[in-house]
Amino acid sequence: MADLDGLIAPRLARLSASRQRRLLRAPDPALIDVSSNDYLGLSRHPRVIERACEWAHRHGAGSRASRLVTGTTQAVLDLEARLAAFKGTEAALIFATGFQLNSSVLPVLFELAPSGTRPLLFTDRLNHASLHAGSHSIRQIRYHHNDLGHLDELLAANRGQAGELRFIVTESVFSMDGDRTDVAALARLAERHGAILYLDEAHATGVLGPGGRGLAAPAQDIVAPAALVIMGTLGKALGGAGAYVAGSRALIDWLVNRCAGFIYSTAPQPAAFGALDAALDLVPAMDAERARLARLAEDLRAALRERGCDTLGSTTQIVPAVIGDEAAALEAAHMLEAAGVLAVAIRPPTVPTGTARLRFSLSTALSDAQFDAVLAAVRALPAP
Repeated sequence: MADLDGLIAPRLARLSASRQRRLLRAPDPALIDVSSNDYLGLSRHPRVIERACEWAHRHGAGSRASRLVTGTTQAVLDLEARLAAFKGTEAALIFATGFQLNSSVLPVLFELAPSGTRPLLFTDRLNHASLHAGSHSIRQIRYHHNDLGHLDELLAANRGQAGELRFIVTESVFSMDGDRTDVAALARLAERHGAILYLDEAHATGVLGPGGRGLAAPAQDIVAPAALVIMGTLGKALGGAGAYVAGSRALIDWLVNRCAGFIYSTAPQPAAFGALDAALDLVPAMDAERARLARLAEDLRAALRERGCDTLGSTTQIVPAVIGDEAAALEAAHMLEAAGVLAVAIRPPTVPTGTARLRFSLSTALSDAQFDAVLAAVRALPAP
């Protein structure tokens, strides 16, 4: 007799024993949240909420169909044109989620390899799970995290056949470590080795770069538009939901025709489009908020280092506090919660074994008093 529960139970028990079992829970709303990705506080911005409601009233609660059936309106096409202009590309395409986008766009790009060849794929070892999911169909040549010298060596050692497609896939800001890649140097490598550069801007869009446009701009000055693919999410700094891919007009047309994750999915809800519409009005003028976010992050890193916590190479609004052991990371999270602060413990397999951590993810929605309370709670933690 088939018994899924019998197969699942011992596996859950092993996860519990290793302190890696995950549980859904609703955090106390009274806690000071330093774990969300709402970096500019736009999810609660009155104009973003108002515009989301306007789009829902005008277009309905749901989109009713996929984009290629009746899920596209002229307003959505105009919004994608605005998004492309924001990113400095010819065109853009909106998806429901970032995981859906990365896991379905990458395989379609690999299809473009000339007949009789296989694409060569070079990936940062710490890329997001969605990037690895999109790359599962071919062998990844993984370079040491943010080590462009190692990437250069691998590109030189794996020249492949004549005409073979080569891809470099990386995040611009890494979601667990909070560090960033040197996009200009990466672009020069891609150009010199004839590689397509796929840049995940999920945690840079809205927060970094001129007008919050992300970190891709240096690559756009070096790499031809036809050799650059930029993606990002709409549910982090932009405050809504969904994801986008931006690039050449031909790229977007190809995805509309071949990308299963786009073709066979119901279009995002109109409210999500409305939130993006408002965010694109607001984000370019939020330099003061971005500067404050950078200051908060630097102050938090300093406080964590005082306690002996390794913050890795963080230079962004994402600040890890590496504890090491899963049980100790969970205990630190519980101590912060008792002090009124929500900082979630991140454990393997999300991060490498031995690097369980608290992941602080800051927002300009924090008041000065709230941030002072966070610093006080951090300084009360025992040294790891």
